[in-house]
Amino acid sequence: MAELHELGAVELRDLLRRGAVSAGEAAAHFLARIADRNPLLGSFVTVTGEQAMAGAREADALHSRSSAGDLPLLHGMPVAFKDLTDVAGVVTTHGSAAVDHKPAPADGQLVAVLKAAGVVSLGKTQVPEFGLTAYSENRIAPPSRNPHAPSRSSGGSSGGSAAAVAAGLLPVAPGTDGGGSVRIPAAACGLVGLKPGRGAMPAAESQGDPARLVVPGPLARSAADAALLMDAMVPGAGYLAALGPDPRKLRIGLTLESPWAGTFPFTVEQEALDALHTGVELLARAGHVVAEAPVRYDNRYPDAFTTTWTAGVGSARISPTREALLAPLTRTFRRRAQQRSPAKLQEALAFLRRFEHDTVTQYAQWDLMLMPALAQTPRPVGWFTGTVHGGDRWPAAQWPGDADGDYRKQCEYAPWSSMVNVCGLPAITIPVHWTGGAPGQGLPMGIQLVGPAGSESLLLQVAHQIGF
Repeated sequence: MAELHELGAVELRDLLRRGAVSAGEAAAHFLARIADRNPLLGSFVTVTGEQAMAGAREADALHSRSSAGDLPLLHGMPVAFKDLTDVAGVVTTHGSAAVDHKPAPADGQLVAVLKAAGVVSLGKTQVPEFGLTAYSENRIAPPSRNPHAPSRSSGGSSGGSAAAVAAGLLPVAPGTDGGGSVRIPAAACGLVGLKPGRGAMPAAESQGDPARLVVPGPLARSAADAALLMDAMVPGAGYLAALGPDPRKLRIGLTLESPWAGTFPFTVEQEALDALHTGVELLARAGHVVAEAPVRYDNRYPDAFTTTWTAGVGSARISPTREALLAPLTRTFRRRAQQRSPAKLQEALAFLRRFEHDTVTQYAQWDLMLMPALAQTPRPVGWFTGTVHGGDRWPAAQWPGDADGDYRKQCEYAPWSSMVNVCGLPAITIPVHWTGGAPGQGLPMGIQLVGPAGSESLLLQVAHQIGF
């Protein structure tokens, strides 16, 4: 039999439910993988081995007195949570040196839902400070690295979780996505990443999120594994069962337009275009019709999005004496957020509502929209900040202060992500291409499909249909 980390989450789920593998065996296996590979990858900030083994023993005791049909959906499944999400008794750092690192008194909403589904948490994964960036590097722990090329970033903000799944440290992982934070690291690490639509997730957490951008979603090595985790996040939804039939013939609109292009003109790298070409071929081979879509965006979008995206960090409870410990980007955007009037925020929110209506209307001419997942290959660690890595963490003196340059690079790297959150639409990234020419060779590159409200199942079906 293949080793446990080589199995998909669906296969592992079946073994755990049958009792062919115990929860204790699964937890011990993945904890050993973490101990072996995390020093290189930096995907975990905190490993909760004792709690994990205690949870696995409880799962095995439940198995011994229950029939398979009475077990929770993800009985004994090892997972981990982003270090922005509270797990009872475990420190939540928020990726920041400026906040107190105290154990959380209770589970966050997403954690509670997944624990009720039977998961065993192995720890907390690396994130950028307050989840603000498209890379997972901060001042408190080693940067999260890409398993396919450790000199490269695993993306953000769910970068630690994506690296863990791609490296076989976890079978599957939940992330959260407020501007691309599931889809960017999924694309960088060669995973399927699904951002559900607004309102699709009962477990959504939205503190400091006035535009309702953030939603949880799965990071997985296949559409089936992503559907399984979705079924745990939305009990009774039946995403995995719906993967069987192929979707109807779809009209898919292709676009390279981005609402960021007017403010931050960007070049789409050839590797991204190669991935797009591969995606078009796979979709056409599956019977779908892909044609160029004439989409236009309002050029006032960047300012309005940035205003709403950074509102939460402006209101975060941080002692004035500790603000110097914030990363330059966080400190800069916090100061600007605090200087804005409430009226400015309301104006930005009103604009984004109009932007949502206009964009959804344009997209509605097609069954799905298609674009590259990223405009560039996964970036080197330290590339966004211009930082030289000098050890286990980033010393404060080595963080340059060019917050605007950092932000510009992120928007050029992932120019097709945030507007999907603003529109509240579901989207999926699919790793269709490798720069080395074959799966697992070189760097992964992907496509993004965006669907109308309620199309999460359709997006998973299409990814499954084209071989992922």
